[in-house]
Amino acid sequence: MIKIAQLSCGTEYSGVQKEIEKAAGMFGAQMVMPDVNLDDIDEAYEKFGLSCASSSLKLMIARAMSLVEGKNEADAVFICTCFRCAEAAIARNEVRRLIQNNTDLPVVTYSFTEKTKASELFIRMEALTTVVSRKSILAREKQEGLTLGIDSGSTTTKVALMENDEVLGTGWVKTGDIIGCTNDAINEAFAETDYTLDDVEAIGTTGYGRMTIGKHMGAKLIQEEISVNSKGAVYLAGAQKGEATVLDIGGMDNKVITVNNGIPDNFTMGGICAGASGRFLDMTSGRLGVDITELGPLAQKGNYKNAVLNSYCIVFGIQDLVTSLAGGASKEDAASAACYSVAEQVYEQQLQEIDVREPLIQVGGTSLVAGLVDAVQDILGGIDIIVPEYSQYIGAVGSAMLVSGLKDTDIDDSKRF
Repeated sequence: MIKIAQLSCGTEYSGVQKEIEKAAGMFGAQMVMPDVNLDDIDEAYEKFGLSCASSSLKLMIARAMSLVEGKNEADAVFICTCFRCAEAAIARNEVRRLIQNNTDLPVVTYSFTEKTKASELFIRMEALTTVVSRKSILAREKQEGLTLGIDSGSTTTKVALMENDEVLGTGWVKTGDIIGCTNDAINEAFAETDYTLDDVEAIGTTGYGRMTIGKHMGAKLIQEEISVNSKGAVYLAGAQKGEATVLDIGGMDNKVITVNNGIPDNFTMGGICAGASGRFLDMTSGRLGVDITELGPLAQKGNYKNAVLNSYCIVFGIQDLVTSLAGGASKEDAASAACYSVAEQVYEQQLQEIDVREPLIQVGGTSLVAGLVDAVQDILGGIDIIVPEYSQYIGAVGSAMLVSGLKDTDIDDSKRF
């Protein structure tokens, strides 16, 4: 059984602990609390060098130090604190840095509320267990044979048909009826080739609808989007060796993943509100009367300082947009401000919780919005950003690439879940 070390503060009295354990159990993992004694707490706290008033945070620090010093063993680490506590946010990030700098353990950080449920933690726990149990699959560096990757996302469904490291066809359909839109996207992908679905050697699925589609299609690989997207990103960017950071600003949530030699070792996902998502950009383009494909070039012509958009909420963000336009801001300025608003929120909510490693690989549909890529680059001080070809199909490509390593094996995820 995979052991996930829990470094936390407040999960017991907030009622979240049972939800964490339930989520881990869904994927064959067990949460463990590293053992420490009273002397260890004082000594570890002194070594750590961060002054905390909370005794629970001091215990969290001591448990982290015990992992670093090899006094306790684990396969992965889950670090979580209450989102209301500023002191805990600082401690959480520093503990994450301590673990990453001194161990090879994959790490996930999370700020919980008293209403956090197991379902909200599933993808995080699945990603941790995947990195531990499927390292040999994630270490794959090339695609072989004829395979199909399906990314059933929250707003769009993407499909990629690949053969021997080449993308033969792609499909992109707005997500509605999950099975119906998947079939439409598959038809789009095959329309560019002479193949049929019967010719495919293996199918891989990812995204929010991965299990439903995976079972329906008899997929050999059904895997969460953290490991799949990060693998697809470094594969397409030619960055499978060494370190990199993957940024995926999605339609419903965002993901920032650090990768070492093609395998994710830390990630953060989510956001306070959809004001930091691709959905906000989609609504902005609608309000400006332009297609989403035109928003990026429009933003590059504007000056974000001439239109104020600083709300975390998608509703209030659109209100800010309307107010700015009514006050005389141009469409170009409003588009630029929308891109900067999303980029700033992603930075504040997520990019500050990891140590960004160059190159930064920006993927997903929003990576095609040039104004957003420019805004991220500017906020991060001119960091090198790669937007690879097929960046919007990153999950589908990652699935097709990874499943090619399973086509001649007995592994069948459609029967696992």
